[in-house]
Amino acid sequence: MSKTTGLARLSQLRAWNKRKAGPILLRRDMVVFLPAVALAGLWFNLEGMFLLGITALLVGWMTRPLPIPPEDSDLPRDAATGLPLRDKAVEIMSDFVTEAEAAARGTACVVIGFDEPEMLVRQMHHHEFEQFLRRVSERISGALREPDRVAMINGTRFAILLRPTPRPDLESMIQLSARLQAAVEAPVSVGARAIHATCHIGFCLMGRAPAPTGEALLSAAEIAADEAERNGPSAMRGYSREVQKTAQARSDLSEEAAEALESGQIRPFYQPQISTDTGDIVGLQVVPRWLHHKRGILGERDITSAISVAGLQRRFAEVVLFQTFGALRDFDTRGANYGIVSLQISSEMLRDPRLLERLQWEFDRFEISPERICLTLRQEATEQLDQEIVAHNMSRIAKLGCRIELAGFGNGPVSVATIKRTAAHRMRIHRSFVTKIDQDPEQQRVVAAMISLCEGLGLQTLADGAATIAEHAMLGQLGCAIVQGNAIVAPMPLDELGEWARRHRAKLAATPRIDKRRGM
Repeated sequence: MSKTTGLARLSQLRAWNKRKAGPILLRRDMVVFLPAVALAGLWFNLEGMFLLGITALLVGWMTRPLPIPPEDSDLPRDAATGLPLRDKAVEIMSDFVTEAEAAARGTACVVIGFDEPEMLVRQMHHHEFEQFLRRVSERISGALREPDRVAMINGTRFAILLRPTPRPDLESMIQLSARLQAAVEAPVSVGARAIHATCHIGFCLMGRAPAPTGEALLSAAEIAADEAERNGPSAMRGYSREVQKTAQARSDLSEEAAEALESGQIRPFYQPQISTDTGDIVGLQVVPRWLHHKRGILGERDITSAISVAGLQRRFAEVVLFQTFGALRDFDTRGANYGIVSLQISSEMLRDPRLLERLQWEFDRFEISPERICLTLRQEATEQLDQEIVAHNMSRIAKLGCRIELAGFGNGPVSVATIKRTAAHRMRIHRSFVTKIDQDPEQQRVVAAMISLCEGLGLQTLADGAATIAEHAMLGQLGCAIVQGNAIVAPMPLDELGEWARRHRAKLAATPRIDKRRGM
């Protein structure tokens, strides 16, 4: 039942109660007792009449309509979805835990969050985003049982509070999470266009919670969701002690960041970029990884967070730049050709007055031509082009000869004026437009229009985040020049790159090719 239908039904019941309420003797259904009371007075005198009258009153009182408790008008709710917020979610979860303990049953909590929610906000106007959240909340409610509850936490995350059941287990939670994920990730029609969003999911069973309380259960599900978000997109994690230890350890990473930078634990991995026309390797994307001695390989999100807390952004940029230029010199020594290397440039680097001198020094020291580096501007850096020092640095970098790539095309503040100001060579199509492009005709039309615009402006296009072979193939059909993503290969260390490139080129050489010189 939708929220609007439920409110209408509640109003009808209240109106019915108002009509039926009042003194018991004035109720219309008490009329049926009048003949019986009269006959009792005729047959059994006043004593029988009195007893029957008392019985009628008792029956009338016991069958009176019970009033519907008024809504908590003062209860804060989410403005977009009308769902209760986190405090109410904790209260509901606590009630479910108490009920489960009393009935020897189990309960669980699920937290669903969007991958890169800030990108979704940039795709839509404020009212469209609210409409999007309402549609998603309706889908989530439709995938649950009637007694289960949904709440809104942290602005863009949903908490699913499950009513106690006989035996909830890990398998049933995985199946439920997969069902919810499919419902959320299906295209949502907003403003005559389809919005594709991916989501991460974390869940916690009552038996695995740190404590048998609603707050502990919800917090544990949030920790699992945080872990899923770091391993996304579309990742799913269940809470366990290991997840808790990982989350706690992550908060301590900032203390280890300085040593990790100096000892070489933080180093660049490389993700090949493939031409959709020939299949050749035409470039590499630099992706930082932390080879932690206890926690394994940590991703960019963990590194960025630790570096930011430690205040080591400038040193981090210097280390990544040094190692990347060293890899380029190694390629030259071995005669390996992997094309242009894409390197993200942060807003902190763009605000550095000595940025050009630092870059020039590295180019001269490693004897690397500036044309071999493509500096990728993320959206937060693009938004700062109005700052004088940022605009000055961008102009000087372009004159130096470095290639410029603007990230998040179609999903941020990238205008034609911005392209001209930055002298960009390439546009990076955000992965939100790449996800499931092989299944959605509208998505295909949007990307085709973006590629056509770039071709008209003389710009290359690179699609980021191709997760399946079908997405890769569709991007090639639409005319996107370059594709990167896990459908091709995940980021890899330098010592694995050469072997992968050899296998890839051998596979290309073995592929039959059509001789265009021969007629049909």
